[in-house]
Amino acid sequence: MDGEGKVVVGVDGSDSSVEALRLAARVAPGLGARVHAVACWHFPEMYAGYIPPDFEAFETSTAKNLAEAIQKAFGPDVPETLTSELVRGPAPAKLVEAAAGAAMLVVGRRGHGGFMGLHLGSVSTACVAHAECPVLVVHTKDDHHNNHHFRRGAAAKDAAKG
Repeated sequence: MDGEGKVVVGVDGSDSSVEALRLAARVAPGLGARVHAVACWHFPEMYAGYIPPDFEAFETSTAKNLAEAIQKAFGPDVPETLTSELVRGPAPAKLVEAAAGAAMLVVGRRGHGGFMGLHLGSVSTACVAHAECPVLVVHTKDDHHNNHHFRRGAAAKDAAKG
């Protein structure tokens, strides 16, 4: 699959990845691109040697999450040009690889894992740092910014006055 003419979207089923799909579908036509949804699955290394890997279960679960995310994002109106792909491997590396030469990579701010206090998740941070194309990080309406230490507008002017 050629990189030009596609907007790659990282999908893990989280609300922010569903919103990333919606936003990518709105942006792609202006870039003369199609949307390519990528869902990554990876057997956690911490279990290697302790339990036999059930690769089929990981892949099946990821495929289900991808299908559900597409359904949540578009309902019955799935864009005709939307393609999707399951990729085995760590999401940060595989999304950067999938986006090589793409018009844009779109990811949600935070997925299902990690620490809630972080401003960006590990996948979105890695994509911003390593992707060769522009990266759009999508926030959802439910993202909380209460812990941010910046101010906008009148509040910033009042703070500057002392």
